[in-house]
Parts: sequence; structure tokens; C-alpha cells
Amino acid sequence: MSSSDQPTVVLPGRVRMPLLGFGTWQASGQAGYDAVRAALAAGYRHIDTATMYGNEKEVGRAIRDSGLHRNDVFVTTKIPSDGVGHERRVLEASLAALETGHVDLWLIHWPPAAPGDSVRMWRQVMKARDDGLTRAVGVSNYSTAQLDELIQATTEAPAVNQIRWGPMLYDARRHAEHRERGIVLEGYSPFKTTDLTDPVLTRIAESHGVTPAQVVLRWHVDHGIVVIPKSVKPARIRANADIFGFALTPEERDMIDALGGRAPVENASTDFIV
Repeated sequence: MSSSDQPTVVLPGRVRMPLLGFGTWQASGQAGYDAVRAALAAGYRHIDTATMYGNEKEVGRAIRDSGLHRNDVFVTTKIPSDGVGHERRVLEASLAALETGHVDLWLIHWPPAAPGDSVRMWRQVMKARDDGLTRAVGVSNYSTAQLDELIQATTEAPAVNQIRWGPMLYDARRHAEHRERGIVLEGYSPFKTTDLTDPVLTRIAESHGVTPAQVVLRWHVDHGIVVIPKSVKPARIRANADIFGFALTPEERDMIDALGGRAPVENASTDFIV
């Protein structure tokens, strides 16, 4: 299965990004390698990593060892906010570790704190794209005001903003603000902040013969929101990929939307952390 066989969203430059991705935070060493191999075998075609995760080498090796064509796997990595002034060097180090030739999406991991540094970094990130080192560029953990700062300074919006997201963090206004700016919303920690025992989720899951976790992931996809669940357990990895055999009704989606605004529930199980 190639990335084009899964639901995707189109980024600037006609770059297709699979809506379902595999997160690799806290998955390093052999466990990280094994998790990525399991994810690719389960059908994931979008792998998310970052410089600060310290696992780019394992991620790249797993992609190569999978036997999949490079163009069939969408690879995201991120530059830490303290990389201001060293953007090209950081990306070249990521590429050397990944050995993928290029990345498909490069994100600023957190907004730099110093005034003006966010715009300076954004200009260099865009230059790396223009130089062919990454196909698309974006940010992570940016507020709407911080997104607007980049847009106003450079007239170009990030292709993606990766933020904490899930049913109980659902914010229709913030979702709309991304759409209005042509920015794809990508959610991380879909389970960590979700009460998977909530009656709304369990009832919907039962009606489709799936798990509440699968409902949460399908809810993201049905909204056109990219989601990157993470697990190191092969059975969980496979289950999280198995969300394309059902779809939520508009009424079910609205019921899940209505969970937004509840206090996030930090799930104690590290298996759910993304």
C-alpha cells in the first residue's frame, strides 16, 4: 500500500500527506526501530519523528529495511526552537541520520522565545524547501497569533501546524482558524488527553464493532485532521491502523465534537502517549 492509497490532504506544491501517521516520540533504540517496522508492515505510510526524539537513525533504517520505495513513505521531522541560526546544519544532520535523501515535511518544533526568532527561523525553513531538502514546511505548537506573525512577515502560511488534539480538546473555532488560513491541522496525543471510557465513545465504538481508540482516530480522519498515534506494541499498532473499514455518521461526529471543552484526562498508560 502506498501513501496515495490512503486518505490524504494536499499541501502546497501538490504534496500529499496521509491523514493517518505513526508517531515515534519516546520510541528509540531497538524498540523504536521495531515499532516503525511494525507500523510500516501494518500499512502506515507516514512516519513522524524529530531531532529532539533522538531516533532519526532508527526511523530511517526501519524505512529502508521495510523494502518500501522511498516515495511511498511520507517522512516528517522537526527542528528544535534552539536551532535558530543553525537551521541548515540541523536539517543536514537529520538527513544524514535518516538517509532518506530528503524529508517530506519539516516543522519548527516549538516557537522560539526571543522576539523575531520565529520569523527568522521560518524564513530559513522555507529556504530549505526552496533548495529541495524538504518538500513541505510547517510548524508545531503554534497559537493562531503566532501563525499570523509568520504569515504577516513572509506572506506565506505554514503548510501544517502540529498541536495537541483530541475529542476533549476539540475547539471548533481553532479548527476554523486553521482552515481559513489554509493550514492543515495535525493532532498529536489523541489518546493521552482522551477518556477512552467515556460513554459517548464506548457507545459509538460498540455500534461499529470497533474500539474507542479506533473511533477517536476515525474522528480525526473524518474531520480532515492528520493524526499520529504512537505505540510500541505490535497489536496496538495494527489496531490503530485498522480504521478504514468504517466511518462515523455526521451525528456521531457531532456527539464527539461536543466532548470538547472537558478537562483533559491524562491517561496514565505510557502505551497511549504520542
